[in-house]
Amino acid sequence: MPLTVGELASRCGLTVRTLHHYDAIGLLKPSLRSDAGYRLYDRTNVERLHRIQALRQLGLSLADIGTVLSGPEQPLGEVIDRQIAQLDHELERAARLRGRLVALRGQLAAGQSPDLAEWLDTLELMTMYEKYFSPEELKNLPLHNDPDVVAQWDALIGEVQAAMDRGVTPESPYAHALALQWMEMVQRGTGNNPGFITRLKTMQDNEPGMRERNGITPALERFIERALVDARLVIFERYLDPSDMERMRTNYGAGMYEWPPLIAEVRDAINEGVPPTDPHARGLARRWMELFRAYAGDDPATHARIREAYANEPDLRSGSSVDPAMLAYVRSAIEAMG
Repeated sequence: MPLTVGELASRCGLTVRTLHHYDAIGLLKPSLRSDAGYRLYDRTNVERLHRIQALRQLGLSLADIGTVLSGPEQPLGEVIDRQIAQLDHELERAARLRGRLVALRGQLAAGQSPDLAEWLDTLELMTMYEKYFSPEELKNLPLHNDPDVVAQWDALIGEVQAAMDRGVTPESPYAHALALQWMEMVQRGTGNNPGFITRLKTMQDNEPGMRERNGITPALERFIERALVDARLVIFERYLDPSDMERMRTNYGAGMYEWPPLIAEVRDAINEGVPPTDPHARGLARRWMELFRAYAGDDPATHARIREAYANEPDLRSGSSVDPAMLAYVRSAIEAMG
């Protein structure tokens, strides 16, 4: 029996929106339609979806996948062979890790004393990261693989905690400087990848061992959030009138954690060649404007002053991966909405 879009999404672990997007860009069009016009997917569609997901796991963009699938069709058996080879590589890596653990156990059995705490901390951290990032992504995550970045993060966390211990308030200039430095380290530690920021935040919230290891307690996190918002409000005061600032103080920062996943989705859309006129792009632009208007209001003159502030003040852009091309894309999608 053919599957509806909701059934296929549920069975294969994707979202309905993803399947709609695949349909819109011509990557996976349903073979059938119900009498009511609903999408229906058959065995041929499922086979093509398997090919799409296999190529995604190999790191190809949707645009590249479309190019591959538009050429001579690779036998499905060869696609599965590549997946098996990838799994074999992961199993080999797990076997090497097992060998190291066996060696560690042997040292302990012989009465030797390796630095067990450090070893287990490292092992625990590796396991945590691998829950949220693929092996290929970890190669591009400086916070995981660059010792200099890790050391600088540890030093900054210690400096923030020391400031809190001394009674420094989030509204102080020193706290502002720490918060802005924090955002610069976020950008460097994630390789300027907004999707990584979102997953690191999820990992931080879901893994108690992560906080124990890195020292970013909920209190420290709130301190940085408050200091960052206050630091940026001080900058906005140079550009906005008192009534605008009253609204900004009430609303700015409320959507702080909604921006990174949205920015990541916009970047993905650009990389995958989704045109600004596409319904998916227009939906992203609509969400962008909703977040912006939540603190900026609806006055075009105010919007212009806020844009001027962002253009002139690097500290307002610290930690952000928004670039001119992304802003142009969003503007084009907004114009496409009419």
